[in-house]
Amino acid sequence: MLELNDVHVVHKARSGGVFSRDRVYALTGADLTVAAGETVGVVGESGCGKSTLARVLVGLQRPTSGTVTYRGQDLWGMKESQRRELVGASVGMIFQDPSTALNRRLPIRQVLRDPLNVHNRGTSAQRDARVRELLDLVGLPASAADALPSQLSGGQRQRVAVARALALEPDLVVADEPTSALDVSVRAQILNLLLDLKERLGLAMVFVSHDIQTVRRMSDRVITMYLGRIVEQTPAKAVPLGARHPYTRALFSATPGLISPINPIPLVGAVPSATKPPSGCPFRTRCWRADDVCAAEMPAPTVEDDHLFHCHHPVVAGATDVELIQERI
Repeated sequence: MLELNDVHVVHKARSGGVFSRDRVYALTGADLTVAAGETVGVVGESGCGKSTLARVLVGLQRPTSGTVTYRGQDLWGMKESQRRELVGASVGMIFQDPSTALNRRLPIRQVLRDPLNVHNRGTSAQRDARVRELLDLVGLPASAADALPSQLSGGQRQRVAVARALALEPDLVVADEPTSALDVSVRAQILNLLLDLKERLGLAMVFVSHDIQTVRRMSDRVITMYLGRIVEQTPAKAVPLGARHPYTRALFSATPGLISPINPIPLVGAVPSATKPPSGCPFRTRCWRADDVCAAEMPAPTVEDDHLFHCHHPVVAGATDVELIQERI
């Protein structure tokens, strides 16, 4: 359905003065495919490029280089009107903060009608009927149509954001940390809603989050990002013990669970700057397995069945966190 091929996104740095030539390497060499009906989870630390990737996927961010192909068509090789029609009508996006994603001056009825108006879907009566259908679909009462976003709770606003993303019956939904601004109890409701809608509507989904356990629960495949690069793509059922990249294992080891205690693999040093990424493997400055080869060249992709990773010295599949901590020490 959707394919990224060697996509790079480079921004001019805002710091350093008028004559600064610094560049922010927000996305580097991204290769990714999303199949129909598949849920792809994206994890990584803050600033690793997750949101940039999401914006590229929905056509909001033009790549500096590389291609983005949707249903066989190059998004940035077509006219803007064609791209708007293709992506706007078949790809929905759920933004991170429902408080800023919805126009505070518009009633919910108008928020949900806007996509229908822009793409000329149906008559006025049919659009009103679709608004009622959308509210019911996400579990909101019909009376919510006349409310302003400020009159709804955070969870209700996010349900409206989900409904808006589904207004045009898209084939793909990109959710950029859709629960990070919500408390724990409401977060579970929204996640359950997304899972239910995915099954009922047959949606493909890209789920971006820093909450690794949530991504594992929601996804068929987990993408790990570090400093703008996709360093591993793992079947969700294989993580954490089946992950091969040291960074993926370190991320999962630091995630609290209900049964097992937290036993994080220690990483020494700060995350490198995106304006001056290290040579070779971007993770080498914090990796306990790094050597001169890691500094000299970026690891080529290694593919094992449906598992892909970039690492010169991958972790042995099945190694426990305790074994890796001992190795680190």
